[in-house]
Amino acid sequence: MSAFSDLPLVIEPADLASRLDAPELILVDLTSATRYAEGHLPGARFVDPKRTQWGQPPAPGLLPERARLEALFGELGHRPEAVYVVYDDEGGGWAGRFIWLLDVIGHARCHYLNGGLHAWLADGRALDTAVPAPAGGPLPLTLHEAPTASREYLLSRLGAADLAIWDARSPAEYRGEKVLAAKGGHIPGAVNFEWTAGMDPARALRIRADMAEVLAGLGITPDKEVITHCQTHHRSGFTYLVAKALGYPRVKGYAGSWSEWGNHPDTPVES
Repeated sequence: MSAFSDLPLVIEPADLASRLDAPELILVDLTSATRYAEGHLPGARFVDPKRTQWGQPPAPGLLPERARLEALFGELGHRPEAVYVVYDDEGGGWAGRFIWLLDVIGHARCHYLNGGLHAWLADGRALDTAVPAPAGGPLPLTLHEAPTASREYLLSRLGAADLAIWDARSPAEYRGEKVLAAKGGHIPGAVNFEWTAGMDPARALRIRADMAEVLAGLGITPDKEVITHCQTHHRSGFTYLVAKALGYPRVKGYAGSWSEWGNHPDTPVES
């Protein structure tokens, strides 16, 4: 039995600190190369957040090609019994996207460190500068479509009574006042709740304790299929994580996000 078996998706620094030596643990740091070099959680392996994305226009947030994912997870030492704990230093965007990647490769054994690096430091816990060597070479992965909403899938679901589209961008982007693609505005029917509004600054950027009530007030409820997006499915990594942590049974990330939708000539837009 894993040392993490009794823990929820979102864990606290004390939960992790007592399990840092667990043999099944793969601890993933998604901050920045500079921040990682200055000090990271003991045993953490750095993953450049850019490696979690396709990175090419017009939709850089799409899933990286299989070979790149197989190289990345090989370096991390991926194996069926592994338990991933992921963190970043921004409140959960990149960490949430990495959990989405784990869902894509069909690996459910994972946790998010609530508040990430900020919460760890706020608890007065130590950092390390040792850099683990890459664990291995590329390994075969099976990619699953269920965690992802394609543009075509989202178009086919527009207007459905059981659909909630969670737009994690800023209100200015949502209203079309700040335009970062050929078209400004939002996907018809989408509900805007900016990702950072779901973090509690007074608790080291942990997820807000009242998020279930907040989402219920917005009509983003567990009985609906929740499809979340931003510009490149980075900010919506956090909102994907929140919906999963609340136990929502049907959650998808629209990886193309607004960079795809807003640049496509045939997609409907509201503002």
